Amino acid sequence: MQLVGVRGVSKVFANGVEALADVSLDVQEGEFLSVLGPSGCGKSTLLRLIAGLTEPTTGAIDWSAGKRRNLGFVFQEPTLMPWATALANVALPLKLRGMARSEREARAAQALGNVGLKGFERVWPRELSGGMKMRVSLARALVVEPRLLLMDEPFAALDEITRHRLNDDLLELWQKSGVTVVFVTHSVFESVYLSQRIVVMAARPGRVSAELAVTEPYPRSQGFRTSAEYAAWCRQASSRLGEAMAA
Repeated sequence: MQLVGVRGVSKVFANGVEALADVSLDVQEGEFLSVLGPSGCGKSTLLRLIAGLTEPTTGAIDWSAGKRRNLGFVFQEPTLMPWATALANVALPLKLRGMARSEREARAAQALGNVGLKGFERVWPRELSGGMKMRVSLARALVVEPRLLLMDEPFAALDEITRHRLNDDLLELWQKSGVTVVFVTHSVFESVYLSQRIVVMAARPGRVSAELAVTEPYPRSQGFRTSAEYAAWCRQASSRLGEAMAA
């Protein structure tokens, strides 16, 4: 079932920059969709439009129930409050919704446990590694039990080992929760490993150039990363990206 439909969306900023031009795509309930493209192709702008953080110049964002539903957003940077513990950072969305302290802290503690940070509830952001900060950010997005999780190149600044580990953890969380994920990346390898479907974008202005359905089964493991099948999918995605960049 379709969850979100992007219908002929264009976005022109006040300075005249045309970020997106006539973008259309469907996001299906429960799927893992990656948006792949070079820097400057409007991937982040597309996420912000879906989230309602900005409005399209033309076109529309259609939701299955007629209105924007509960969603979580993980940005490129963890954006944690430095004066608050990991628990308080994760509990913030629930606090803003007026949830009682005991309930929100219990849910936040569970969310931290789900991302592998049980025992780090009272730790300050300055005491966490980059990967751990991103886990806290992910827990904060998931604590509201979103229907849709939007992720804007969340692992781009991390080392390869940490990035691979978080990719595996994210897939496990996605399969357990059933949340729909739209994941922005400029990494061919990451998009193939994670996704059921890849939307490839061309730049200036941003537009959908191609789609690729990755039909490999889940769970995907380290064995898949080193397989001939994975290499073949990466070649396909790389070819589509090359065509988009040349368009």
